[in-house]
Amino acid sequence: MVRLVVTVILLVLLTACGSIGLLPTTELVQKAIALQVQQTQQQLNQQLDIDFQGFEIKRLRISREEPLTIQNLPAFRVRGTYDLIFKLPKRQLTQLQQPFEVYLQIQQEGKTWRLLLPQKGSQDSQLAWRSYLIL
Repeated sequence: MVRLVVTVILLVLLTACGSIGLLPTTELVQKAIALQVQQTQQQLNQQLDIDFQGFEIKRLRISREEPLTIQNLPAFRVRGTYDLIFKLPKRQLTQLQQPFEVYLQIQQEGKTWRLLLPQKGSQDSQLAWRSYLIL
């Protein structure tokens, strides 16, 4: 019960302090999406032998930011849409208004953010998360 009260107070303070940079910015969300796309692109390169030459994220629109707690640290579930342009050797592939949902967590020192991905196939009653530093 005490943990819940402390978490709620922390989330209220984080929400109140949003103007000083404790809320995820559009730039941060774009970097998190780029990290996910990069991982998917690498998998496709290996499986399909496609020569992707990069990608570009445009028109990022955040529709919702929800504060929550993951592994006793404040986090945010951010939702919205973006346009994705894959660069291929002889053409570009454009996907418009791709929906996204990312989980972002600010670290205890408040200086770095991490992208959190739910671990697939977790047998525990608690959901396991993989964490990636967003540079």
